[in-house]
Amino acid sequence: MKKRDILKEIIARKKEKIILAKQQIPEEELKSRLASLEPPRKFIEAINKPRQISLIAEIKKASPSLGIIRQEFNHIEIAKIYQEANVAALSVLTEEDFFLGNMSYINEVKGLVQVPVLRKDFILDRYQIFESRFYGADAVLLIAKLLTQDELVEFSTIAFELGMDALVEVHEEKELKKVLKLKGLTLIGINNRNLNTLEVDPKTVERLFPLIPKGKTVVVESGIKNSQDVLFLKILGVSAVLIGTVFMESSDIRSKVEEIMGW
Repeated sequence: MKKRDILKEIIARKKEKIILAKQQIPEEELKSRLASLEPPRKFIEAINKPRQISLIAEIKKASPSLGIIRQEFNHIEIAKIYQEANVAALSVLTEEDFFLGNMSYINEVKGLVQVPVLRKDFILDRYQIFESRFYGADAVLLIAKLLTQDELVEFSTIAFELGMDALVEVHEEKELKKVLKLKGLTLIGINNRNLNTLEVDPKTVERLFPLIPKGKTVVVESGIKNSQDVLFLKILGVSAVLIGTVFMESSDIRSKVEEIMGW
Protein backbone atom coordinates (compact mmCIF):
# COMPACT_ATOMS: atom_id res chain seq x y z
CA MET A 1 0.00 0.00 0.00
CA LYS A 2 1.42 3.37 -1.03
CA LYS A 3 2.27 5.68 1.86
CA ARG A 4 0.23 8.87 1.99
CA ASP A 5 2.25 11.98 1.04
CA ILE A 6 0.70 14.61 3.30
CA LEU A 7 2.95 17.37 1.96
CA LYS A 8 1.70 16.79 -1.58
CA GLU A 9 -1.91 17.02 -0.35
CA ILE A 10 -1.21 20.22 1.59
CA ILE A 11 0.44 21.85 -1.43
CA ALA A 12 -2.41 20.89 -3.80
CA ARG A 13 -5.01 22.31 -1.41
CA LYS A 14 -2.94 25.44 -0.79
CA LYS A 15 -2.70 26.16 -4.52
CA GLU A 16 -6.50 26.04 -4.74
CA LYS A 17 -6.79 28.41 -1.77
CA ILE A 18 -4.38 30.90 -3.38
CA ILE A 19 -6.48 30.99 -6.58
CA LEU A 20 -9.60 31.73 -4.50
CA ALA A 21 -7.83 34.44 -2.46
CA LYS A 22 -6.66 36.18 -5.65
CA GLN A 23 -10.21 36.17 -6.96
CA GLN A 24 -11.52 37.77 -3.77
CA ILE A 25 -8.79 40.43 -3.50
CA PRO A 26 -6.53 40.75 -6.58
CA GLU A 27 -2.82 41.37 -5.90
CA GLU A 28 -2.83 45.01 -7.04
CA GLU A 29 -5.80 45.80 -4.82
CA LEU A 30 -4.15 44.03 -1.89
CA LYS A 31 -0.92 46.01 -2.41
CA SER A 32 -2.83 49.29 -2.53
CA ARG A 33 -4.27 48.58 0.93
CA LEU A 34 -0.88 48.14 2.58
CA ALA A 35 0.10 51.83 2.69
CA SER A 36 -2.36 52.61 5.49
CA LEU A 37 -1.10 49.88 7.83
CA GLU A 38 1.14 50.37 10.86
CA PRO A 39 4.77 49.33 10.22
CA PRO A 40 5.67 45.74 11.15
CA ARG A 41 7.32 44.92 14.47
CA LYS A 42 10.98 43.87 14.32
CA PHE A 43 11.04 40.08 14.48
CA ILE A 44 14.79 39.34 14.35
CA GLU A 45 15.52 42.03 16.92
CA ALA A 46 12.97 40.47 19.30
CA ILE A 47 14.41 36.96 19.18
CA ASN A 48 18.14 37.66 18.87
CA LYS A 49 19.40 38.33 22.39
CA PRO A 50 23.05 37.81 23.39
CA ARG A 51 23.78 34.90 25.74
CA GLN A 52 20.18 33.73 25.95
CA ILE A 53 17.76 31.60 23.98
CA SER A 54 14.45 33.16 22.98
CA LEU A 55 11.06 31.51 22.67
CA ILE A 56 8.80 31.83 19.63
CA ALA A 57 5.58 30.37 21.04
CA GLU A 58 3.18 28.82 18.58
CA ILE A 59 -0.60 28.95 18.34
CA LYS A 60 -2.02 25.93 16.51
CA LYS A 61 -5.10 23.78 16.90
CA ALA A 62 -4.11 20.71 14.90
CA SER A 63 -1.41 19.10 12.79
CA PRO A 64 -1.36 16.36 10.13
CA SER A 65 0.70 14.06 12.37
CA LEU A 66 -1.39 14.44 15.54
CA GLY A 67 -4.84 15.57 14.41
CA ILE A 68 -6.52 17.98 16.86
CA ILE A 69 -3.95 18.89 19.50
CA ARG A 70 -6.04 21.25 21.63
CA GLN A 71 -9.74 20.57 21.96
CA GLU A 72 -10.53 23.74 23.93
CA PHE A 73 -8.78 25.97 21.39
CA ASN A 74 -9.07 29.73 21.81
CA HIS A 75 -6.33 31.65 19.99
CA ILE A 76 -7.16 34.86 21.88
CA GLU A 77 -6.75 33.25 25.32
CA ILE A 78 -3.58 31.44 24.24
CA ALA A 79 -2.06 34.72 22.96
CA LYS A 80 -2.82 36.43 26.28
CA ILE A 81 -1.14 33.62 28.23
CA TYR A 82 1.94 33.79 26.01
CA GLN A 83 2.11 37.57 26.46
CA GLU A 84 1.96 37.17 30.27
CA ALA A 85 4.72 34.54 30.05
CA ASN A 86 6.98 37.11 28.32
CA VAL A 87 7.64 35.11 25.16
CA ALA A 88 9.84 36.86 22.55
CA ALA A 89 7.50 36.33 19.57
CA LEU A 90 4.47 34.38 18.41
CA SER A 91 4.05 31.95 15.54
CA VAL A 92 0.50 31.66 14.21
CA LEU A 93 -0.53 28.73 12.01
CA THR A 94 -2.78 30.04 9.25
CA GLU A 95 -3.13 26.87 7.11
CA GLU A 96 -6.82 25.97 7.20
CA ASP A 97 -7.29 22.39 6.05
CA PHE A 98 -4.62 20.40 7.88
CA PHE A 99 -3.73 22.67 10.83
CA LEU A 100 -7.20 24.26 11.23
CA GLY A 101 -5.69 27.76 11.27
CA ASN A 102 -7.03 31.01 9.87
CA MET A 103 -5.53 34.21 8.44
CA SER A 104 -7.73 36.32 10.71
CA TYR A 105 -5.93 34.93 13.78
CA ILE A 106 -2.87 37.09 13.06
CA ASN A 107 -4.64 40.43 13.37
CA GLU A 108 -6.80 39.29 16.26
CA VAL A 109 -3.75 38.09 18.20
CA LYS A 110 -1.64 41.11 17.28
CA GLY A 111 -4.08 43.50 18.88
CA LEU A 112 -3.50 41.78 22.23
CA VAL A 113 0.28 41.36 22.34
CA GLN A 114 3.31 43.61 22.09
CA VAL A 115 5.59 41.01 20.48
CA PRO A 116 6.05 40.39 16.74
CA VAL A 117 4.02 37.68 14.98
CA LEU A 118 5.26 35.14 12.42
CA ARG A 119 2.85 33.77 9.83
CA LYS A 120 3.49 30.03 9.63
CA ASP A 121 2.05 28.54 6.47
CA PHE A 122 3.01 26.99 3.14
CA ILE A 123 3.98 30.00 1.06
CA LEU A 124 4.13 29.15 -2.64
CA ASP A 125 3.23 32.44 -4.34
CA ARG A 126 4.38 36.05 -4.00
CA TYR A 127 0.73 36.98 -3.44
CA GLN A 128 0.94 35.34 0.00
CA ILE A 129 3.71 37.73 1.08
CA PHE A 130 1.48 40.77 0.43
CA GLU A 131 -1.41 38.88 2.04
CA SER A 132 0.70 38.21 5.15
CA ARG A 133 1.50 41.90 5.49
CA PHE A 134 -2.15 42.85 4.93
CA TYR A 135 -3.28 40.57 7.77
CA GLY A 136 -0.66 41.96 10.16
CA ALA A 137 2.26 39.50 10.04
CA ASP A 138 5.69 40.85 11.01
CA ALA A 139 7.55 37.88 9.53
CA VAL A 140 6.83 35.01 7.15
CA LEU A 141 8.02 31.43 7.01
CA LEU A 142 9.60 30.38 3.71
CA ILE A 143 10.23 26.63 3.34
CA ALA A 144 13.36 26.04 1.23
CA LYS A 145 12.17 22.57 0.18
CA LEU A 146 9.10 24.06 -1.54
CA LEU A 147 10.74 26.99 -3.32
CA THR A 148 13.35 27.47 -6.03
CA GLN A 149 16.41 29.67 -5.50
CA ASP A 150 14.74 32.42 -7.55
CA GLU A 151 11.51 32.20 -5.54
CA LEU A 152 13.41 32.39 -2.26
CA VAL A 153 15.18 35.53 -3.50
CA GLU A 154 11.97 37.10 -4.82
CA PHE A 155 9.80 36.29 -1.81
CA SER A 156 12.36 37.31 0.82
CA THR A 157 13.06 40.54 -1.09
CA ILE A 158 9.35 41.41 -1.17
CA ALA A 159 9.11 40.66 2.56
CA PHE A 160 12.09 42.94 3.33
CA GLU A 161 10.68 45.73 1.15
CA LEU A 162 7.44 45.50 3.13
CA GLY A 163 9.38 45.74 6.39
CA MET A 164 8.93 42.09 7.35
CA ASP A 165 11.52 39.45 8.16
CA ALA A 166 11.69 36.07 6.40
CA LEU A 167 12.45 32.92 8.39
CA VAL A 168 13.83 30.52 5.79
CA GLU A 169 13.45 26.92 6.92
CA VAL A 170 15.70 23.98 6.03
CA HIS A 171 15.78 20.36 7.13
CA GLU A 172 18.65 18.90 5.11
CA GLU A 173 22.11 19.95 3.89
CA LYS A 174 21.06 20.37 0.25
CA GLU A 175 18.43 22.96 1.27
CA LEU A 176 20.86 24.75 3.57
CA LYS A 177 23.39 25.15 0.71
CA LYS A 178 20.65 26.73 -1.40
CA VAL A 179 19.67 29.11 1.42
CA LEU A 180 23.23 30.18 2.24
CA LYS A 181 23.54 31.56 -1.30
CA LEU A 182 20.88 34.18 -0.49
CA LYS A 183 22.58 37.53 0.00
CA GLY A 184 21.55 39.47 3.07
CA LEU A 185 19.58 36.61 4.63
CA THR A 186 20.25 36.46 8.37
CA LEU A 187 17.36 34.36 9.71
CA ILE A 188 17.51 30.58 9.22
CA GLY A 189 15.20 27.93 10.66
CA ILE A 190 16.26 24.32 11.17
CA ASN A 191 13.23 22.03 11.22
CA ASN A 192 13.84 18.64 12.84
CA ARG A 193 10.70 17.31 11.13
CA ASN A 194 10.87 15.66 7.73
CA LEU A 195 7.97 17.26 5.82
CA ASN A 196 7.31 14.18 3.70
CA THR A 197 7.27 11.51 6.41
CA LEU A 198 6.40 13.91 9.29
CA GLU A 199 8.97 12.08 11.42
CA VAL A 200 11.09 14.13 13.83
CA ASP A 201 14.86 13.61 14.05
CA PRO A 202 16.48 15.76 16.78
CA LYS A 203 19.89 14.97 15.26
CA THR A 204 18.99 17.22 12.28
CA VAL A 205 20.06 20.32 14.20
CA GLU A 206 23.33 18.66 15.23
CA ARG A 207 24.13 17.97 11.57
CA LEU A 208 23.13 21.36 10.16
CA PHE A 209 23.93 23.94 12.83
CA PRO A 210 27.75 23.64 12.50
CA LEU A 211 27.42 24.36 8.75
CA ILE A 212 25.78 27.77 9.33
CA PRO A 213 28.20 30.73 9.38
CA LYS A 214 28.49 32.82 12.55
CA GLY A 215 26.37 35.95 12.53
CA LYS A 216 23.17 34.24 11.41
CA THR A 217 20.12 34.11 13.67
CA VAL A 218 19.15 30.44 13.94
CA VAL A 219 15.73 29.17 15.04
CA VAL A 220 15.15 25.48 15.77
CA GLU A 221 11.69 23.98 15.17
CA SER A 222 9.96 20.66 16.00
CA GLY A 223 10.58 17.99 18.61
CA ILE A 224 11.55 20.31 21.48
CA LYS A 225 9.82 18.79 24.49
CA ASN A 226 11.64 19.65 27.70
CA SER A 227 14.12 21.97 29.43
CA GLN A 228 17.06 19.65 28.60
CA ASP A 229 16.31 20.04 24.87
CA VAL A 230 16.30 23.84 25.25
CA LEU A 231 19.47 23.86 27.34
CA PHE A 232 21.28 21.72 24.76
CA LEU A 233 20.28 24.14 21.97
CA LYS A 234 21.29 27.15 24.06
CA ILE A 235 24.76 25.67 24.65
CA LEU A 236 25.00 24.88 20.93
CA GLY A 237 24.47 28.59 20.22
CA VAL A 238 20.95 28.62 18.80
CA SER A 239 19.20 32.03 19.03
CA ALA A 240 15.60 30.85 19.44
CA VAL A 241 13.32 27.84 19.66
CA LEU A 242 9.91 27.62 18.04
CA ILE A 243 7.65 25.47 20.22
CA GLY A 244 3.96 24.73 19.82
CA THR A 245 2.72 21.18 20.34
CA VAL A 246 3.93 20.67 23.91
CA PHE A 247 2.25 23.93 24.97
CA MET A 248 -0.96 23.19 23.09
CA GLU A 249 -1.16 19.78 24.81
CA SER A 250 -0.75 21.32 28.27
CA SER A 251 -3.64 22.18 30.59
CA ASP A 252 -1.50 24.98 32.06
CA ILE A 253 0.33 26.69 29.20
CA ARG A 254 2.04 29.33 31.34
CA SER A 255 3.57 26.76 33.73
CA LYS A 256 4.68 24.63 30.80
CA VAL A 257 6.43 27.62 29.17
CA GLU A 258 8.26 28.41 32.42
CA GLU A 259 9.19 24.75 32.96
CA ILE A 260 10.58 24.20 29.45
CA MET A 261 12.39 27.54 29.18
CA GLY A 262 13.72 27.39 32.76
CA TRP A 263 12.23 30.77 33.66
